[in-house]
This record gives sequence, structure tokens and C-alpha cells, in this order.
Amino acid sequence: MRLKNQEYPEVAQVFQNFSRSLADLAGEDYTNYVCAASAALTGESEAALRLLAHEAVPFYPAEFFARQEALISRTGEQIAPAMDSAESGAPSDSYRAAQHNAQSPLAGFGGFRVGEDGRLYYAAKSEHYHIPLGHSFPGYRLIDIAKRLGIPNATHNNTRGFLTRSTERRLIAAANGVSCESAEIDKIVISREPGVINRAINLETGSLAVEAAIKMMLARFYPIDGAKAPCEGRIPVFLVMADNAGGITAGYHGTTVIAQTLRGLWPAFGKKAEESGLYRVVGVPINDAAGFEAAIKRWNEPPYQTAGFLHEIIMMNYGGIRLEEAFLQQAYRLCRASGTPVLCDEIQSCAWYEGLFLFRQYGIRPDFVSIGKGFPGGNYAASKLLFSGAFDSLSQFGALVTNGQEELASLAYLVTMEFIAENGAEIARVGALYHEAMTALAAKHGSLITAAAGDAHMSALSFESVPDAVEFCKRMQLTYGVDISAQTYKPNCPPVALTKLPVITTEHMARSLVEKMDRCLITMEEEQHA
Repeated sequence: MRLKNQEYPEVAQVFQNFSRSLADLAGEDYTNYVCAASAALTGESEAALRLLAHEAVPFYPAEFFARQEALISRTGEQIAPAMDSAESGAPSDSYRAAQHNAQSPLAGFGGFRVGEDGRLYYAAKSEHYHIPLGHSFPGYRLIDIAKRLGIPNATHNNTRGFLTRSTERRLIAAANGVSCESAEIDKIVISREPGVINRAINLETGSLAVEAAIKMMLARFYPIDGAKAPCEGRIPVFLVMADNAGGITAGYHGTTVIAQTLRGLWPAFGKKAEESGLYRVVGVPINDAAGFEAAIKRWNEPPYQTAGFLHEIIMMNYGGIRLEEAFLQQAYRLCRASGTPVLCDEIQSCAWYEGLFLFRQYGIRPDFVSIGKGFPGGNYAASKLLFSGAFDSLSQFGALVTNGQEELASLAYLVTMEFIAENGAEIARVGALYHEAMTALAAKHGSLITAAAGDAHMSALSFESVPDAVEFCKRMQLTYGVDISAQTYKPNCPPVALTKLPVITTEHMARSLVEKMDRCLITMEEEQHA
């Protein structure tokens, strides 16, 4: 269809609208049993419940699209009454210092949020990577239908429900680039070869997903249950991406203690672990294949052995640097030859790309993939670790999270995956266009910006100075209502303005956002030259 209104006389709707019922996503057999069980519990009509289970919900209706297009020109405007509240909560000192009540949400719709100040904001960071499909995405109404049918959310890891088990299988299929209905998936799930992703552990947060991978890496050195570990007697060495000074502050793999030592936090603890021979962390230079090869050779000599290589693909916590395909492919070859397991941390990049996973586009085969944030679309905390059966060493309680198996959270995954499957090509097209526009913007404003970093919807602007990066983000928030943050807290890293647009951002919306950035930069340049 084509939208006609005063602001945009003719704007084409390019994302596909389609409808799905709960029965479409979960299957007829399952929904029939659900309806029978719910009728037995509540005394309601089973036939009426079946009708509800088959209700077709539109995922991207024309009204949703039209409202998004109409709102993009109004960001920064006060469109609702401001709330005057003295409520400050009871946060820690650091959280209190960082709080901005004005931008706190009163209501959200698609890529937009109305803050407590009544102003309209565009969630250009997707509320810190949580909402690829925006707020109040129509397709998530299937969750309300599931609740109405009595499908419970809470389960436990030894009573994982059908929706959770089905989601696991579909994720494994997607990670291997096959259909979950194909005969090939049955062969994949029984494999124990490194690099064949065929297991899933359901967890609440990305930190715990990475923690589970670290545990399996360490289990090769330290027995979990008293049995002999295959690498017992060697000192485990974790390889991470180095910062620009050769340190280990570049990465970010969660908030558990060991994961934080992989990025240079808890330095006294890390030093003690290294001195005692418990484990050590070594930084490898970014996009330097020769440097990676040297590290693999050095740290696989007795008494050391590489415990694992952990990396993101887009380093959104270090300048938005994108790891190059050739570098990662060579690093993976070296890791496979040396028996070094690899964790590809896709907590930030999963559900933002056609095919769901960025590692698939790189042609690499990790042993562990941490996923989350985007898949449940902000509805639930629901991360997962996908991994190879070659490293399936934890007991049931080795990575236990009581609430990790939530059924409605798994349904949110299925809804998100369905939209991306139908619209992957358009998501890829808009992402490429957006990064191209950001690259042109960086070239136009070379007095302030050194380059465009990142990739697709996760594009960033690298600034010459910290004050300019901070001022740009402040003005984008206060003047233009575009939620962008400045990353300036890491040493030896260029200051950047980070974005991560929802995948429902259209070409027109992306261009509008870049135009606002352009106007902001022009004003800053004029003031500096006045």
C-alpha cells in the first residue's frame, strides 16, 4: 500500500504486513491440547478457546506504519503533558548520578517514546538493544492471546514447555542455516563436533549466557564433579580483543566477576589469579591476523593452554569497531587447529540481521553463541547460550537459572523471528543504506568526525574530541529528540556517538534521522567558527 498524508504525499510501505495466529507459530497439535487443558481448568468453551488460538494477528498493519512515518518529523516536540514528579527511587550512588528523569518513559509506540517531560524521542539505541521491533509491536499481541488461553510463563529447567523446546530447535536450525523441518536438523542435534551449534541453555541475562560458556571452557581445566579434566595441569588462558594500548579493556562480556576480569575490571583479583596460575587473560590486537597467530602459538606452550577466544563482531563498547571477515576467518582456523573453543558474543547483534545471526554472514563456525536482548523484544529478560555438543559438560544445575525456561518469553522469540524471516531483505537494505548515509555524514563533517564505525543499524560516529561527542549527543537528545549516547568512558578509544536503530526503521525514517544529525553538526561547526 501507499500512505498519503499532508507531510509525506506518497510514502511506500515496504515492510511486509502478514498475519499469524498462535496455532500458526506453535502448531495445531499443541494448541488443541492447550485449549482442551484450559477448558478443563476453567470450564470455558473449548470451541471458543480454539477460535482464539486461531485468531490471525497482523504483524505490521498499515496504521502502525503510517503512524511511525507521521511521528518521525516531530521528534523533540512536546506532544503530551510533562509529569512533575519528585520520586527519586532508592538507587545506588552511581545510578542516581546517571539518571535522567526527563527521558524516562511514559509511553512507547514503535520506535518512539514519550518521556516524563512530555517530549517525543526516537529510540535510536533501541532502548539499549532491547527492542528491534519497537515498543508495542502488534505481533506481540499473540502473547496476550497465549495468556488468555492460560499458557503459563513460569516453568523450570526440568519441565521446559513445548514453546521453549520448539524455540530451541528453531534457533539451532537458524544457527546452522537449515530448516527446522529438514531431516538435516536431526543429524545436527546429535553431533559432538566442535563448531556445530546444536545445544541451548535458557538463561535470563546475557551475562549468565556468557558465564555458562566460560564455565564450559574452564571445565576442560578444572573438574566440575571430581572426574579428570582433559586439560588438567595446564594454566588456562583466555584470549580477548585488545584495546588500542594493548590492554584488555576493549571487550564487554557481562557483569559476572570472571567476565569482568576479561575486560580489566577487578585488576587486583585478576592479578592474583594470574600469579597463582589459576587463569590469565591476554589481549590480541584488533583485526591483526599475524598478532592473533603469535598469541595462539605463545599461549599453547606449557604450562599454558588457550581456554577460549571470546569476541563480539561489532565492538559497540569500544568505538563501534567492526571486526573484519578475513581476520575472524583466520582466527577461527587457528583456534580450530589448536583446539581453542570460540565464543561469538551476539548479545547485541542477534535479531538485527537477515538470518538472525551476524556470524552466519561472516562464514564462521563458533563453538558458543550468546544471544538475547533483541529476540524477546523487550517483553522479557530471556537470553540463551547456543553451543556445540563437543563442550556439553555442565550438569543440569551447572548453569541453572530458575526462570530461564519461561514459555511466554519463548513465544516472544518466535514472534520476533517470524517478522525477521518475512522482512530480512528489507532490514538488510535499510541497514546498508543507513551506514552509507552515516559514512557520507562523517566525510561531510571532517572537522568534527574522523569516521563512521559499526555496521548497518549499529552505526556510530567517531569524533575528534570527547567534548564534541558529548555535545553532539546532548543536542540530539535535547533539541532533536533522538536518543543517542556518547561513549567516552574507555581509555585509548576514540569518543563515539552510538546508535542502534530498531529494524522497523524505514528508509524514510533513517534518512530523516541522518538529516537531523546533519543539522546538528552544521550548527556546531558554525558556532566553533564564529
